[in-house]
Amino acid sequence: MDLRFGDGKPTDEERAAVDALLGPPESSWEGADRSDADLRWARGGREARDRRDLLLPGLHALNDRIGWISEGALDYLCRRLTVPPAEAYGVATFYAMFSVRPRPATVLHVCTDLACATAGASELCAAVEARLGPENGVKVERSPCLGLCERAPAALAIRAGVSARPAFEDEAVQADSGGPGAAAPGVGNGKGRRGRETRYATAVTAPATPEAAITAATTPEDAPPEPAPALAVPQTGDPTLTLLKRIGTTDPASLDAYRAAGGYTALRRAFALGPAGVIREVTDAGLVGRGGAAFPTGRKWQATAAQPDHPHYLVCNADESEPGTFKDRVLMEGDPYALVEAMTIAAYATGAHRGYLYLRGEYPRALARLTHALAQARARGLLGDDVLGQGYAFDIEIRRGAGAYICGEETALFNSIEGYRGEPRSKPPFPVEKGLFGKPTVENNVETLVNVLPILTMGAQAYAAIGTPASTGPKLFCVSGSVRRPGVYELPFGATLGELLTLAGVRDNLRAVLLGGAAGGFVRPDELDIPLTFEGTREAGTTLGSGVVMAFDDTVPLPRLLLRIAEFFRDESCGQCVPCRVGTVRQEEALHRIADRTGAAAAGDVALLREVGRAMRDSSICGLGQTAWNAVESAIDRLGAYE
Repeated sequence: MDLRFGDGKPTDEERAAVDALLGPPESSWEGADRSDADLRWARGGREARDRRDLLLPGLHALNDRIGWISEGALDYLCRRLTVPPAEAYGVATFYAMFSVRPRPATVLHVCTDLACATAGASELCAAVEARLGPENGVKVERSPCLGLCERAPAALAIRAGVSARPAFEDEAVQADSGGPGAAAPGVGNGKGRRGRETRYATAVTAPATPEAAITAATTPEDAPPEPAPALAVPQTGDPTLTLLKRIGTTDPASLDAYRAAGGYTALRRAFALGPAGVIREVTDAGLVGRGGAAFPTGRKWQATAAQPDHPHYLVCNADESEPGTFKDRVLMEGDPYALVEAMTIAAYATGAHRGYLYLRGEYPRALARLTHALAQARARGLLGDDVLGQGYAFDIEIRRGAGAYICGEETALFNSIEGYRGEPRSKPPFPVEKGLFGKPTVENNVETLVNVLPILTMGAQAYAAIGTPASTGPKLFCVSGSVRRPGVYELPFGATLGELLTLAGVRDNLRAVLLGGAAGGFVRPDELDIPLTFEGTREAGTTLGSGVVMAFDDTVPLPRLLLRIAEFFRDESCGQCVPCRVGTVRQEEALHRIADRTGAAAAGDVALLREVGRAMRDSSICGLGQTAWNAVESAIDRLGAYE
């Protein structure tokens, strides 16, 4: 591909896809027909730079309409946004869901990650690949975790094209959207303007059989509807639930049902307390981040609110891509208004008037549910220029990710929203000082934000009484693998790993449990008394992470599992820093060499793995490289994987 402005011409469809997002071009400098006025002046400068953040939505618009991004289409998008083609090419090739080479309009993503691998993903892939291919108008891709671990193995079909309905129409998003014809969200440029985006068809199949996956890829309109989110919550209906209490008992599409179940009580109390009072409640409750870092939420909010630079931004990190994690998906699909309310409270407390919800590209049903919820909230005065008549202005914009695990790191996520490659930034400065668009920004994940609601409704002291003094409140755990009842479980901090696995119905002949996902660590079957708290897992020499609990029985080949983890980190490394870029490759190579060796034959490569692991942990820029060795190290030291 020529990485300069060239002679490549967009097709009418490609031009229409971009214009649906950005509006028609105003001059030949942006791709319109040349006029005499264009010879005398050119638009650019600050106005052009302010549109850079529309690059990712523009790439989505092309990919959704055409199925891939051609040279002419990229050239046209770059002219519209005044972005150098070389930079846009770097962004387009950064994400796994985009392609800059011709491919069929339908792509079938078949998950081959940890939970799906143990449930027969390899056999599923082989069967589908034998019967489908480009000649059938379908490209089959082996995919990292799709966030459907409770229903493994899983497949996601995405068909590019245009629906018969307008490109953006809030009212057209139906309550049960998310299957074929799922609606895409409205997008803007981050400065308050709303845009339009192409609709595309999706079909999720889980648990997937070859026949079901083929049907989803070839005729998505005939694919069976997705199961209700309640099926992912084995505790549905339990009166002791706090975060999951509405899932399965309240219509997720109905704002009236949400309010009847206690919705927006917390926001009203937030307005009564004032911003400082809300932060004080969150701080006194002891809430810490649920994404794995466990940073005190109140401190983060206070630091952002105190910054004199304006505007402030709120970012919800809904790009959960850790293999084995699906709790945020279940919350967004089953209780979307709770997230909208929680984001509004967080923004009010920190002085933000605009929020971004960065949503995983592999979550079409959550996308449709949240789009509908945002539209209803705006229509009812719960978002907009005067929230609940309190004179406070706030709105939320959904930004779709496109398949990049690294964008779960907060600063990489900011770069992605701004239209750059999703590479982490060096710290300091920290996001509370200079985050999104260089302004003070508070970033929290979905579970952390939803915890704010019970803090305000029950009070900080009552909330802090749940769990342990150092780890307060309820915690969501994603349980999958060799259990009879996989799903999302809610338990107070302090419950043991054994108690959780008993609820999930762990199978016989348990071999190991992976805590924290691919970036976590293994524990043995005789260590099930580990308390599920941040401090308890730390003392046990492992990590709680985001709450992933994957059980494996003795039928699972451990070396193959470790190799899949290494492959995952090699693929997902952004390549920015040498320790991670080279170390993840060397780790995978060593594991390939010792896949079938033990004892003295593997000793040399095990020593190499330790050396590479230390280098990645000590000198990588972000958590991806720093944790890429964790699971392998724990398997060697705790499980004796190669003895």
